[in-house]
Amino acid sequence: MATRTDAPTRREQILKEAARLFAERGFHGVGVDEIGAAVGISGPGLYRHFAGKDAMLAELLVGISGQLLTGGKRRVAESGGGDPEVLLDSLIEGHIDFALDDRPLITLHDRELDRLRDSDRKLVRQLQRQYVELWVEILREVYPGLAEPAARSAVHSVFGLLNSTPHLGRPGSLPGRGATAELLHRMARGAFAAAAA
Repeated sequence: MATRTDAPTRREQILKEAARLFAERGFHGVGVDEIGAAVGISGPGLYRHFAGKDAMLAELLVGISGQLLTGGKRRVAESGGGDPEVLLDSLIEGHIDFALDDRPLITLHDRELDRLRDSDRKLVRQLQRQYVELWVEILREVYPGLAEPAARSAVHSVFGLLNSTPHLGRPGSLPGRGATAELLHRMARGAFAAAAA
C-alpha cells in the first residue's frame, strides 16, 4: 500500500497533472497531449494508463470522495469510541488537509461533476452522503441537543466553508499553511457551536 513517503506512480502523476490542468482551464480546455507533456510522456502514451480524459475525470472525482470517506472511517476506528470532541477535531483536521492540499480537486468537483457518466456521478453522491452521515453522527454526540436535520445542514455548511480554499487566493498569498489550517479549524468549530446554540 502506498504511503505519503512513497514516490508517486506514473498513474498518480498523470492524475495530479490532469486535476491541475482541468481546474485551471476546464475539462474541455485540456487535451491529452497537454496532460502527457506535463508528465513527460506522449499524449497517446496516456492510453496505456487510462481509456481517455473521461476515465481520468471519473477516477479523480470518485477517488477523492472514496478517500475522504475512508479517511473519516479510519479516524473513527482509531478513536476507539473515545472522546467525541477529539474525534470531531480529527475529522475537521482531515478535511482541512484535503481542502488545503487538493484544491484543484475541489474546483474540479464544482465545475465538472455533471460531466461524469450517470453511474459515476451517483457513486460520487453516494460516497459523499456516507461521509456527511459519519460527521452528523459525531456532531450529534458532541452536541446531543442538535436535531439531525440541523446537524446535517451544519455539516454541509462547514464543508462549504472548508472547501472554499480555492477562492482564498493563490497558495503563496495565504498566511501560511499552519496558520490557515488553524483559522479554518476555529471557524469550523465556531460554526458547529453556533448551530447548536
